[in-house]
Amino acid sequence: MIIKKAEFITSAARPPQYPPAGVKEIAFAGRSNVGKSSLINLIVGRKALAKVSSSPGKTRTINFFNINDEFRIVDLPGYGFAKVSKAEQESWGKMMETYLSKREDLVSVILLVDSRHEPTAQDVQMYEWLQYYGLSGVVAATKTDKISRNEINKNIAVIRKKLSMDPDDVIVPVSALKRTGVEDLTSIMDSMLAEA
Repeated sequence: MIIKKAEFITSAARPPQYPPAGVKEIAFAGRSNVGKSSLINLIVGRKALAKVSSSPGKTRTINFFNINDEFRIVDLPGYGFAKVSKAEQESWGKMMETYLSKREDLVSVILLVDSRHEPTAQDVQMYEWLQYYGLSGVVAATKTDKISRNEINKNIAVIRKKLSMDPDDVIVPVSALKRTGVEDLTSIMDSMLAEA
């Protein structure tokens, strides 16, 4: 996949605000501060397409990006950020569940988990949601530059077990800082779009 064009389309909280239907979408989900915006920017080859913030929980809407006029990347709000109210966390959950369950253009969701830590209860819940909606199968293990190669392999086994992943489900180790794993991820995205 060669990305020549990447542009922000819109932010949405409810279905009437989504872009017009008829274009395939691949969404990215993960905890606040897992490196979602950095990874999206690396994939599209742009420094600031998705807003990267030093304060987690910045993405509070569903953000849609046009890629090559062929498909969309969708940045879902980060979950699990403690500094927002319970009511706001619940509204994000409803917003995401509505998108995941009702968006016909959604081809698949790539779930990001931090390679340094065991997946949280919310990561497990999100993976179960994705399985329920038939959207799961690919996990990107982020921030691999911060641990050794040995730890990466060990932690990937832990992630696989904790999420109860099937043997043919894929975990891609990625580092936005070292720019690794992105080719594997874009080739998986190519397959997702081709099979949809």
